[in-house]
Amino acid sequence: MRRARTLARKARGYTANPFVVPCAVFQRFIYALALYLLTPFALYRLTARGIKYHGYFARWRERFGFFPDPRIEGSIWVHAVSLGEVNAALPLIEALMRRYADSRFVVTTFTPTGSERVQHLLGDRVFHVYVPYDLTSAVKRFLDRVKPRLAVVMETEIWPNLFITCAERHIPIVIANARLSERSLRGYWPIQPLARRAIRCASMVAAQSTSDYERLISLGAEPGHVTIVGNLKFDIAIPGGVEARGAAFRKAAGRERPVWIAASTHEGEEMSVLKAHAEVLRRFPDALLLIAPRHPERFKPLATACRAYGFNTRTRSEDTTADPACQCFVVDTMGELLDFYAASDVAFVGGSLVPVGGHNLLEPAALARPVIVGPQTFNSAEVTENLIAAGAVLRIADGDALGAAVLRLLSRDVERRSMGAAAFAVMERERGAVARTMALVERVMGE
Repeated sequence: MRRARTLARKARGYTANPFVVPCAVFQRFIYALALYLLTPFALYRLTARGIKYHGYFARWRERFGFFPDPRIEGSIWVHAVSLGEVNAALPLIEALMRRYADSRFVVTTFTPTGSERVQHLLGDRVFHVYVPYDLTSAVKRFLDRVKPRLAVVMETEIWPNLFITCAERHIPIVIANARLSERSLRGYWPIQPLARRAIRCASMVAAQSTSDYERLISLGAEPGHVTIVGNLKFDIAIPGGVEARGAAFRKAAGRERPVWIAASTHEGEEMSVLKAHAEVLRRFPDALLLIAPRHPERFKPLATACRAYGFNTRTRSEDTTADPACQCFVVDTMGELLDFYAASDVAFVGGSLVPVGGHNLLEPAALARPVIVGPQTFNSAEVTENLIAAGAVLRIADGDALGAAVLRLLSRDVERRSMGAAAFAVMERERGAVARTMALVERVMGE
């Protein structure tokens, strides 16, 4: 409790210098005022995204802390912003449920894709709502209803009002799988004093890597409360049946043909993928491209683009599977990416040809698939460099080089198998972040 009281004092801005207190209070006031003024723009953005993906229209009241009282006392609350963070959090959530079986669990997300994943994977084992906007009143309403005794926040979700209010209520916070890119660190600059106060409300910060540790300290985290535990994504457990479903897809599509996947793609790189596939088809006329857009609003436009490019195109939602005549198969569903990695010979992971920072390389690595990435991998720079050094990942300079890279790996069986084996070896070597994070949670819980 002494630790909680100390955090609460820091949250309110108390220091030995009496002049700092008014400054801290003023900073938080300005931040709160700015958020309230920006709320109409946030609603406009939700509306704009909802036009393309109707999930954004649903459950708006939850984003302001309004939802039926679940009558929960002393919950364990886990926040994972979107689909990727939910997937990373799952092994930790399962470990928490085993360790604290007598507790109710609350899981929040920010995006509809994350929400759908939580409901699909965890169902009624957890109480799920959207996390509130970082408005003081919304945060208080949310905490009043779920009454957490522990908050576990995934990766980079550092929200000042949320963290400070938790500290004021003596709710310990663990930032799990914490990462902070150089770009994100610069992004906190306009509110750096407030971000420093917020991150110092965390009881423990479980950093993914040495680079993340150093940047979190630069942001303002106390060195004694930051520990390098590794990346939770290395602890991914491949569900039973994934390889079998991948093999069944290959059988229907044509077992002997070369298959490559472009996963988690964004609008700015999808044309590069289609151009690359055209190159591949000139060398391997029977090759099949699987393409899985990152965001649901890209599903229909991408299928239209594939057909406009002249590819014989089928989609998961309409056709279920590919046939031997299919040249391009659009994975326009969520939660099935592992099955399609298992069906592929080579994987390109998107978000890396555009300044998004790259997506999860460890899912194909866990299936021993060779991986291609572009230059923009700042979201997981250290993991990417380690995989490259191990010979598991091939980095390309830009979208124009993608076709040649795919052709290289499809043409060289020995290199392809060697890269896949190296990827799997790295996964096995780096496992253990869940156990190390659980040890930090138990320390915070006083056990």
